[in-house]
Amino acid sequence: MASATSVTSLEDEVNCPICQGSLREPVTIDCGHNFCRGCLTRYCEIPGPDPEEPPTCPLCKEPFRPGSFRPNWQLASVVENIERLKLVSRPSTEEDVCQEHGEKVYFFCEDDEMQLCVVCREAEEHRAHTVRFLEEAARPYREQIEKCLECLRKEREEIQEIQSRENQRIQVLLTQVATKRQRVISEFAHLSQVLEEQHTILLAQLERLDGDILKQQDEFDVLVTREMCQFSSLIAELEEKKERPAKELLTNIRSTLIRCETRKCRKPEGVSPELGQRIRDFPHQVFPLQKEMKLFLEKFCFELDYEPAHISLDPKTSHPKLLLSEDHQRARFSYKWQNSPDNPQRFDRATCVLAHDGFTGGRHTWVVNVDLAHGGSCTIGVVSEDVQRKGELRLRPEEGVWAMRLAWGFVSALGSFPTRLTLKEQPRQVRVSLDYEVGWVTFLNAVTQEPIYTFTTSFTQKVFPFFGLWGRGSSFFLSS
Repeated sequence: MASATSVTSLEDEVNCPICQGSLREPVTIDCGHNFCRGCLTRYCEIPGPDPEEPPTCPLCKEPFRPGSFRPNWQLASVVENIERLKLVSRPSTEEDVCQEHGEKVYFFCEDDEMQLCVVCREAEEHRAHTVRFLEEAARPYREQIEKCLECLRKEREEIQEIQSRENQRIQVLLTQVATKRQRVISEFAHLSQVLEEQHTILLAQLERLDGDILKQQDEFDVLVTREMCQFSSLIAELEEKKERPAKELLTNIRSTLIRCETRKCRKPEGVSPELGQRIRDFPHQVFPLQKEMKLFLEKFCFELDYEPAHISLDPKTSHPKLLLSEDHQRARFSYKWQNSPDNPQRFDRATCVLAHDGFTGGRHTWVVNVDLAHGGSCTIGVVSEDVQRKGELRLRPEEGVWAMRLAWGFVSALGSFPTRLTLKEQPRQVRVSLDYEVGWVTFLNAVTQEPIYTFTTSFTQKVFPFFGLWGRGSSFFLSS
């Protein structure tokens, strides 16, 4: 049995720093200190010197968020056990003795809910009442208390489960935010590099234009100066001739006039029209940048909207002709059968493999990098959980398969009837995107962002990323 000293020591450890009493509904704040919920609530209601500043811990003065109280169930249990120890370790005092008669209390009157000694038991007012020994009277109450405790503990466990579940959900959300933050940093770093390259290219083109204009200006100035010198010289000669006496004026006058009249004026040309056309055509040089920005925004919005799925291939589902890498991110076709156990999850005729984890909701995206040998093919998409694993697999939505096939030289959407698609180029990197709630399975070229095909359906069960491969030397690998 715990001593009174040890119980008192423990009791001091679980006192509320605000009310100095035992903790009631203990809660923990950001700095780690514990307080009664009621005491802390009232403390937060006291206005501080700056209403905009958050409240500070009464002990360490660290700021904390008023809405961040975390119930401390373990500490509450400790307080409850200490209270119980206090009752057990309390020595017999005058409280165990009848105040009226000085006799030890042995009985309990259920009608009056009073504890009685032997003298009280024989008193007139208790003779007709139901009186039991203390332990006997306490037994049904202990049973009721046990039932209450059982209910309370069950409710506490349910709250703890909710807390654990929500903590896991919060961690998932934080992971998603971190992924999107990294995606923003990466994409904007790429955009910054593209913008810097385009900036350099455009400035270089303007610099060349500027140089060509100045060069033509210099050539124009030289030509004008030469022509002006010739005209100035001829004008000066004629002005001087005009002022001479008649005898001197008439000397060689005819040749002088013929030289003036036959002098051809070479009018200098201005800026080349080609330069003006180059200036007018300069905005066309921005078109690649516009295209790059358009692709960036489309890709950026898409990747923020969809959660990158970090998937891996499930060897339990892989056909024996598929060779999986150790990290389960790559697959290669081989005509040599692997020594694989024939379990219910494995495909036995279709050379296919599923991802290890499936989806029951949300928006997810992943990229498949395809390398096909001559005559090879690769099938990409999603399948329902109950897709047929044994025997012939019909690749169509009615069988729970939403996929497309990349073959040597063409691409097909595997709908109810396969549809050959017309694309600008054969994709080598395909982005698969799943919107479970809307029911979309979308394929696009991961390099050019060109849409390839979209299936529209209504999912009712878990779906898994699906991959098929055929042809010696053909392979694929995954990326998010």
